[in-house]
Amino acid sequence: MVVQPKVRGFICTTAHPVGCEAAVKQQIDYVKNQGKLEGAKKVLVIGASMGYGLASRISAAFGCGAATLGVIFDKPASGNKTATSGWYNTKAFEKFAAAEGLYAKTVNGDAYSDEIKKEVIDIIKSHLGKVDMVVYSLAAPRRTVGDVVYKSVLKTTGAAYTNKTIDLRNNAISEVTIEPATAEEIEATVKVMGGEDWEAWIEALKSADALEDNAMTVAYSYIGPKITHPMYFEGSIGEAKKDLLASSRKITEKGVKAYISVNKALVTQSSAAIPIVPLYISILYKVMKAKGNHEGCIEQMRRLFGKLYGGEINLDDEGRIRMDDWEMQPEIQSEVQKAWDELNQDNFKQLIDLDGYWKDFYALFGFGIDGVDYDADVDVNV
Repeated sequence: MVVQPKVRGFICTTAHPVGCEAAVKQQIDYVKNQGKLEGAKKVLVIGASMGYGLASRISAAFGCGAATLGVIFDKPASGNKTATSGWYNTKAFEKFAAAEGLYAKTVNGDAYSDEIKKEVIDIIKSHLGKVDMVVYSLAAPRRTVGDVVYKSVLKTTGAAYTNKTIDLRNNAISEVTIEPATAEEIEATVKVMGGEDWEAWIEALKSADALEDNAMTVAYSYIGPKITHPMYFEGSIGEAKKDLLASSRKITEKGVKAYISVNKALVTQSSAAIPIVPLYISILYKVMKAKGNHEGCIEQMRRLFGKLYGGEINLDDEGRIRMDDWEMQPEIQSEVQKAWDELNQDNFKQLIDLDGYWKDFYALFGFGIDGVDYDADVDVNV
């Protein structure tokens, strides 16, 4: 069938198998061109099918030559529906890994569940013995614990917050008001996006003797500029990220070195859903591309692996690795703030990189990739 993008809200409901494979190949080629790293050899990536998780898996495999085990939550094609992009990304990754003799296996299911943890540990014990790195890159809207379903929210934790945003459906600039979360909503968001499950994974791996003595683990976070602080860093999701940081310290205290990597704002399936953030990203892209220091997920993760293995790990006052260092440079943020203040419906196209935002958005689902014939019939049942 001929597959075209179908966008609904902040997601694309179709994915292109050939485009996803080409996008994965581009990331692999980038990592290989950066040269080999002496580092991780057996890596578990929890949340491995898109964005930073996928880029981490590619960096481990094609940068360090590591065997990788990924955990994803994706759907295959069904009838006239394509598979999710994460499904196609994973199949492509496994194909390219196999071609180079790299071990690559993937478990598809709910990473929060005890069943998936057990399945993953059984595979590690049977195939790898132990792992020396665990990447925790899980971004989910809900988590089930027993009979309770917790749902995360993107709200403030104080007063309501109003600021500019962009409606990606019609590229219109408007104002949006984010309402404060209730105590129950904050608790649920922490339950979903905090560090409890990360700790549970590490504890399960340790108890099963599935971690090497020198193993490390890393989870991903975001801080961002003051523009987004009320509804992100200081909002309900920010409370979850504080919990994640606390978990990194608990894990380290129990004998496994745990890092939080604060990454750059990028177009991901998660960030596209957050009010205000897509507009900020569009301005940031324009400023950083003009400065020549713009990075995507793969550039960020390859640079992170370079720090973790052989580079210098510089930590901030809270003990976090700041991969957002280029984004948060004063001169970058000054230009972003200036554009933000000036921006309105009449001039926004001159002040933001709207084409760049949409290019990255569609690329998440395998569309707009150079060299792919999108008029050709493709087999969606990969």
